[in-house]
Amino acid sequence: MSQYQSIKEQAYEANMELPRLGLVLFTFGNVSVVDRKAGVFAIKPSGVPYEYLTPEQIVIVDFDANVVEGAQRPSSDTKTHAVLYKHWESIGGIVHTHSTYATAWAQAQRDIPIFGTTHADYLTVDIPCAPPMSDEMIEGNYEHQTGFQIMDCFKERNLSYKEVEMMLVGNHAPFTWGKTAEKAVFNAAVLEEVARMALLTEQIRPDAPRLKETLIRKHFERKHGPDAYYGQSNSKI
Repeated sequence: MSQYQSIKEQAYEANMELPRLGLVLFTFGNVSVVDRKAGVFAIKPSGVPYEYLTPEQIVIVDFDANVVEGAQRPSSDTKTHAVLYKHWESIGGIVHTHSTYATAWAQAQRDIPIFGTTHADYLTVDIPCAPPMSDEMIEGNYEHQTGFQIMDCFKERNLSYKEVEMMLVGNHAPFTWGKTAEKAVFNAAVLEEVARMALLTEQIRPDAPRLKETLIRKHFERKHGPDAYYGQSNSKI
């Protein structure tokens, strides 16, 4: 048995959640799970349909995106995951999908406005969309640069990756992360639903106002504040 069996199985289970949640079509996505002590992460192999994926096929790579274990090529997005794990040291899992509504906002190069309390249950800000990368970055080490495109957006907007666990890459698609792969997948599902609601909101009322600050704070803090009272104390998410 592989010494990395635990994170391979975690990565497999997390990847299989994506089609179950309707977040991927065919091979449009990937999840990775990190082992900080070993300095590696497990990620889906490139181009393998979910219905044929097995735990044994999960590839183990280091933080420089070098394959440590596995017979198949890792996801084409592996270098992006590697950059984020190397620089954002508290995340345990990363998800990348091309889910319909979140990707539509990314293609429009737009932040997702905070219109309602569903959004505010998880974030106090608009979901950021990083601008498309420069031609020089695209023509260089593209997937590696995507990681820096994400981090640069957070630096420029003075956002914390520990507080905002989701974003859009302009003209591309969404990325989410969390302390665990389970949380990263949860965030991907939340992002997709909030993106769908925001689109419908603008269709119903093109000049819909952003949610007022008192409601933003109320809904976020009742879930995440020091005196949070939503849910149960033993909840995993």
